[in-house]
Order: sequence, then structure tokens, then C-alpha cells
Amino acid sequence: MKYLLGILCFYFLNLLSVQAQEFLENRSTFYVYTGTSGANLSQCLNYRSSRAMLQLGYSLTEEGKFQLIHYLSMGLGYLNFQMLPKQQGHDLEAFLTDPRKGLILRKNDIQKGSSYFGNFLTEIGFQLSYDLPIPHRKEAWVLVAKAGYAFSPFEENWKLSGINFDNTQAGAFFRVGTGISLPDRNFFYKDASLGISVLRGFHFSKPTQFNSYLEKNGYSPLEGRPSNLGLRILGETDGLLYGVDVYNLAMKGKASSTQSHSLNSLRVYANTGIKFFQYKNLAFGALGGLGYGNLRYTLTQDLKPSFPQALDRPNFDGYLRNFGIFLKPELTMEYGIPVTKRKFFDVLISGSLGYEQAFPGFKLGGLSMNSFQSGPYYSLGLGIKP
Repeated sequence: MKYLLGILCFYFLNLLSVQAQEFLENRSTFYVYTGTSGANLSQCLNYRSSRAMLQLGYSLTEEGKFQLIHYLSMGLGYLNFQMLPKQQGHDLEAFLTDPRKGLILRKNDIQKGSSYFGNFLTEIGFQLSYDLPIPHRKEAWVLVAKAGYAFSPFEENWKLSGINFDNTQAGAFFRVGTGISLPDRNFFYKDASLGISVLRGFHFSKPTQFNSYLEKNGYSPLEGRPSNLGLRILGETDGLLYGVDVYNLAMKGKASSTQSHSLNSLRVYANTGIKFFQYKNLAFGALGGLGYGNLRYTLTQDLKPSFPQALDRPNFDGYLRNFGIFLKPELTMEYGIPVTKRKFFDVLISGSLGYEQAFPGFKLGGLSMNSFQSGPYYSLGLGIKP
């Protein structure tokens, strides 16, 4: 359950809501939002907190195109606090020779992989949404506003290096967003759906050239091949497929007897395609994806002094990063299993086979990372479709 919740909505950015009212009408919706939450830490230089929340609620009213929902969210979080110079180096050899540029503290380090996401969080609040018609389409654009209060129910659950960071996870929030909705009143036949799945992917790539540079500079290589844990939201209307993928490709290990390192790439794809075959509950389709992703290598000291002492000489850790565009073609298969007599939703079992291509080629510290960023993959998924 920890790993399942840890994927629902990553770093940063989308959510699927499924609401029903007395079995008369339901809608499938996904949206992205932005806003403010948590407390400001004026005495600290820089921190980032990512959250993955599962939203449960009740539709208080749905009058025409307007909806009001009261909800409670339960989920997990990640905290990154760092004191690093604004100008990072761009040379891999120089970085590996002297990587100690600042201080990095992490709680539930997602840079090691999505399965490390953790620590319980809750939110309570209200959501307002309004449908805007899309010309010549049955879907509707939905505008969303959310307000409420977020908190960590356990004291000192976000303690790092002797300092309590609970305030970073608590406080009032206000967020606005937009997305796409499939209200059932627009569909006479069941010719539209929007499903959500947790993905587990396996990639046939390896940072071969990067590992040789690590060994050349006295560090241990990153072993094995990368795998990912992610989230897919996939909609369908009259055979047209569209949706979003979010996942984190990561590797980790010991860099030396006193240091650890990680190499990870968070990727967000917008997908579109067609379903070209369906027989009963079995379907096959083809997707094309345009994505945006990052690449980050982090080298940290295992043992550090407590927080006050570390501020006096914050020279322990460092990282290199880069950003770029991805393209991918993919063949996908899914099988739906109805779980209720009324068939309000199916359990989805899915599989995909595809190829990712970084465009143009990624470089990290001047070194090409194509052997890690580009290559074939396959993934398995488990989810639900209303």
C-alpha cells in the first residue's frame, strides 16, 4: 500500500478523480494544478517537498456545469533541503575530483527510486470545479480551485539532522488547475473512459560510459539496470487514446566507503494514439509520446555533523543535473476485469513495449548519457477504469 500511494500524483503534478452520485451519474476527470502550501522557512536557503495524495470525498452538489466537493486526502511525501551555490559546475571530471559543494538533506529520498517515497500526510478541504464545453467534442475542459489545510499527523515525523521540518508539511493551501472531464451525461453509449494505472517498468539501458568515468576517479560503478515505478492516466473516446505518464527512472549504490550516490531521471509524457483492436475485455493500441525529463547525479557524504554544526562548514555533498526532451513509440495491451454486477469500474491489467529516445542526446557534465536515457523498455500496469 505504501508503494501504491507513493505513485499517485509524482513531484510534481496530476490527479484522477472519480465521483458518483446515487448510481445516477458519474464522471472521470484528470487535471493538473499549481498553488502554495506549507510554511515558508525564512531562515533556510532552499527546500522542496513533493507529495502523492489519494483523494476521497463527497460531491455536495452538481448543478449543471458546476461541482462542489468536500474531500479528505491521505498520502505520502518527500522532503529535500539543500544549501548549494546557485552556479553549479558543468564539467564531470572537475566535479568528481571535488564534489563537496554544499549540504543536502533528504527525507524519503525519491532520487533513489519511487519506492523510497514515504511518511504519512493528510489534507482536508473543498474543491470547486466548472465545465467548459469543447467544440465538436463530448469531453469538457474543467477549471478547478482547491482550498484547505495540510498537515502531518505525527509529531517529529520530518526530523532531519536534529532539526524538525514538520512546518514544511503543514499549513493552509490554495491551488488552481485545469484538466479534462468525461461527464456521463454527454455519452449515450459507453464509448468513453478514463483509467488510472500504477506502472512498473524495466529498461534495457545502462550508464556504461558514465560508470567508466566513476571508476577512473576512484568511485564504485552503479550496478544493474534501471527500473521505474510510475503512474499512467489514459483516456479513450471513440477509439482515440490520450493521457499522461509520470515515472522516475533511478539507480543507487555506494560510491565509496564514506559516500553514496544516485542517478535518476524523472519523466513526464503526453501521449496520444489509437485503439486498433478490441475483443470483449481485451484491447490493443498504439501510442506516441512527447516527454520532458531531467537527469540528476547526486554524490553525498554518509556521515555529517548535526544541523547547527553543518551550517558552519556546509561542504559535504554535490550534484550535477540536466534537462531535455523525449520521444517514444509504444504498443500497449490491456485487459479489463469487471468487479461489480453494476460494472461501475474494471480492474485493468496492462502491458506495454516501447522505445525511448532522448532528443537531442543528453549530456551530464559534458559526457553523453544516451546509453542511460535512450533504449527499449517494457512495463506492466495494474489499475482501474470507471
